[in-house]
Amino acid sequence: MSATPKSFEKLAIVSSDRAEAKAARNALTAKYGNCDAAEADAIIALGGDGFMLRTLRRNMPLIRRGLQVYGMNKGTIGFLMNEYSEEDLPARLAAAEAATVKPLKMMAKGAGGTYDELAFNEVSLYRQTQQAAHVKIIVDGKTRLERLIADGVLLATPAGSTAYNLSAHGPVVPLGSHILALTPISAFRPRRWRGALLNADATVEFEIADPVKRPVAASADNMEIRNITHVKVSQDHGTSLTLLFDKEHGLGEKILREQFAP
Repeated sequence: MSATPKSFEKLAIVSSDRAEAKAARNALTAKYGNCDAAEADAIIALGGDGFMLRTLRRNMPLIRRGLQVYGMNKGTIGFLMNEYSEEDLPARLAAAEAATVKPLKMMAKGAGGTYDELAFNEVSLYRQTQQAAHVKIIVDGKTRLERLIADGVLLATPAGSTAYNLSAHGPVVPLGSHILALTPISAFRPRRWRGALLNADATVEFEIADPVKRPVAASADNMEIRNITHVKVSQDHGTSLTLLFDKEHGLGEKILREQFAP
């Protein structure tokens, strides 16, 4: 856990384009002011989980240097967000629990070149047409699955294990467990393969068989690259992000609750 600053006098308040998120930004700005992120003690992100991921990307240089982010839900699910309230925001920030998140780095190759992206939730591969994807899976240089025939496959962080991974029937991974979830998406062959739990230090490669007939796209969270032929994923050990959560509603607690959800 990262240490939380004792005071939060300068806040950078940002919002999604939703009307209610903009209204919340205006209300908070009137009450607490709004400064540039480069001068802020914290970023306040108003929106949903997608907006939180975009906020992290846009402010990556500052966040890598220790700038913390506190989200308040003005979106749909808001798993990465706190409950919205205009009251006592600096006090809430000072009392908040810090969760350290390490993203995945994805290198994807395709006809258009090579692309590097970060993923905080998951790296996912999925078919672009009605043809099932055929994917070879290599872990730390050793082929573990010669051919997965499926709609796709994903590799999720603990923070992202309750997102797309969970909807694909992957396991919920506790925060801080140093584990990644490798989960197939609607697997056809091997019919009984349910995925694997991997050490967070593992390097996972995906090779696409017959990418012309069976084109596959890859995404790092919401950043999509189409017509890929090869994807390499590993944890970005040089990047640690700090998200702030209200006490007793921290990210680790949220992930644990998901394992007992009806």
